[in-house]
Formats: sequence, structure tokens, C-alpha cells
Amino acid sequence: MAKLVDTHCHLDPQYLPDGPDGAITRAREAGVGGFVTIGVGKDARAAHDAVALAARYPAFVAATVGVHPHDANGCDDALYTDLEALARRDEVVAVGEIGLDYHYDHSPRDVQRQVFERFVALARAIKKPIVVHTREAAEDTLAVLESSGARDVGGIIHCFSEDRAFAERALALGFYLSFSGIVTFKSAKSVHDVAAWAPADRILVETDSPYLAPVPMRGKPCEPAYLPFTAKRVAELRGVDPEALAALTTANAEAVFRRSFAGA
Repeated sequence: MAKLVDTHCHLDPQYLPDGPDGAITRAREAGVGGFVTIGVGKDARAAHDAVALAARYPAFVAATVGVHPHDANGCDDALYTDLEALARRDEVVAVGEIGLDYHYDHSPRDVQRQVFERFVALARAIKKPIVVHTREAAEDTLAVLESSGARDVGGIIHCFSEDRAFAERALALGFYLSFSGIVTFKSAKSVHDVAAWAPADRILVETDSPYLAPVPMRGKPCEPAYLPFTAKRVAELRGVDPEALAALTTANAEAVFRRSFAGA
């Protein structure tokens, strides 16, 4: 039976009552065989923790490191240097999540753009893909990707919540579209449309745990064990068997991250 890969999960210990090991065990029992843990935070601690977790489970856990747009204002040269060194590690398969968030504006927008561009440049230098966060900043996100040479490395639009026009431009840059629990929400019509339409070789699934638990787990802290609910909804929208969807999205995850998830 094909296993799923959760291409975006925050496995920081503070989010999980029994730590990342318990969450991984539950997820593997639920049919999730691979994990990409996202190392972002106000300092480098989460990035170091993510890399350490990937080192502990090298067969089926990989890490990313970066600076979330919320925290862009705190990205000084010391933090950047620390993250740059981590990004070069074999356990790290991508730079991110990075991007723009104009919903909360926790960091000034010009600073968000500067940090976004700086980490795209890092990804290009080390030849690894990027993981992009975008919220209420669609045009500026695409503009940065198009102007900063992100096409050279490609990557993932994580937690896809835009429309088909955005998807077309992202796909043209070589990006993949990753669907979270949002795709299970009745109101997410544009996301349903893109999930049904997107090229088969460019779709992924994720939890973005501990956020955005899918239906029917709404109201609970999300965790990777809930990924099958999201995958099932994407399979329904595309008119394919969930087993085929699992095999497809796992192959896509291995393609974009350029590594095998042996546990999947």
C-alpha cells in the first residue's frame, strides 16, 4: 500500500503533547510514511531542532530551514549566517518556509520582501528548492519569484490558497502546489478548482500541522496523522483512487526534494 508524504509539518516539541516522536509514530500507523519538518521561528532553535530530527530519522524525515515572513524583522546577519550553514546540511532539502504575509504584517512589508529575496538567493547558491508562504500577497509573491531567479531552483507553494491564475504563473516557474486541510473546507472553492485541475506531476499534500486541521478534525490541533483526510479529498476532486493519489504525491515529493522517503 502506498504511503503518503507530509511535505510541510511543524514538529516543534511545544506543539505536540508527546513530542515529535509520538506524532511520527501515530502518523506512520495512519499511512504517512514521510515527513518534511519545517525549521522556522524567531531564532534558529526550531531550525536546529528540525535538522536534528531529520538526522535521527534519516530514512523518512527531511528538514527545511528559513525565516517565516512574520519573523523577517528579526533576521539579522547572525541568524542568517547560522541558517545558511544549516541549509547546506544533507538533512535539509529546501530553504523555507519563506515568503510574504500581508494579512498580519508582523514584519514591515519591505523587510519581508528583502528577507524573501535574500533566501531565494541562498537557495540558488546551494541549489536547493524553496518553500513559499504567501497570504494576501499574491502579486508581490509572484513578482519576487519572477524577478529573483526562483525559476532556477523551483520549489513549493505551500498551503495553496490562491486561484488558478496564480497557479498558472507558479507552475510556469517550475513550482509545485501543495494542498493542506483547506482543501477540505466547503468554502474553499478556488482551492477545489485548482486541486482538481492542476497537472498530476505538480501536486503535493501537507498538514501544516499544528495548523489547519482538515474536516472532520476541525477544532483540534493538526498533526501529520490527519494527512489522509486531506489526501482523500484531493483524490475525490480529481476523480482518482486514494491509493493512486498517495503514490502520485509521494513520487512528486521525492522529485521536488530530490531524495527518497524510504518509509513511504
